[in-house]
Amino acid sequence: MDLPLMAAKAYKYKAEVLVKDYLLADSYVPYASVLGGILMCKLAYDFTRFISSFYFKHYASLSKVQKIEWNNRGMSTVHAVFITVMSSYLVFFSGLFSDQQDEPVTFRSSSLSNFTLGVSVGYFITDLAMILWLYPSLGGMEYVAHHMLSLISVMYAMLSEEGQLYTYMSLISETTTPGINLRWFLDVAGMKRSKAYLFNGVAMFVTWLVARIILFMYLFYQIFLHYDQIKQMDTFGYHLVSVAPTILFVMNMIWFSKILRGLKKTLAKRH
Repeated sequence: MDLPLMAAKAYKYKAEVLVKDYLLADSYVPYASVLGGILMCKLAYDFTRFISSFYFKHYASLSKVQKIEWNNRGMSTVHAVFITVMSSYLVFFSGLFSDQQDEPVTFRSSSLSNFTLGVSVGYFITDLAMILWLYPSLGGMEYVAHHMLSLISVMYAMLSEEGQLYTYMSLISETTTPGINLRWFLDVAGMKRSKAYLFNGVAMFVTWLVARIILFMYLFYQIFLHYDQIKQMDTFGYHLVSVAPTILFVMNMIWFSKILRGLKKTLAKRH
């Protein structure tokens, strides 16, 4: 056999062993996934900056802070797509939280579910650090509160392996993030009067209604349905499941009212 081919196969085997025995071993999943999430943020931030400098003529005219926010929103969009796809799969299609299983739904987890939560923890750490470093340029205290609550909830679900169903149902709300970011991009690019801006407003209203209002009502139903199991959780986890979704839902309703007012204003100007 060719020596280079043998060497390549040997390296491939070593890489597979490394991934299987270390990166995806249960004890290493939290650390590897959090680092992976931070790395994902760095790559997405740099990729957004690279692409924007070549293909968006308005990017060069932005201020330093605006460029940072532009790149940050590209980063948050990548995370939103990732966590929406993974959360939807784990909640609705993987069978992990199926009612057909005997184990209490509050204590179910897997290597994949823990890894996915770790990536999200890495994102929230990175984004929160940027918000605090440039405060209040990237968001006010409501963003800090939202990210702190999200980070605590996701990290607890990852480390304790409790209440992951409710964590993932909450994370599906990240579906709205790409639309919000696109609206900001269009605004900064001077396209507030474009049809794209109008369509984005309507789409954002619909996705917010579905992902952050209706889905949260279904989440509350699931909490009520499995409340006996939730009471078996650790004390901190029990209070987290009882309080965190309610706080997020109130914040969602406040932001939804602002979206509704903005959409009405835009439609009135169009009319």
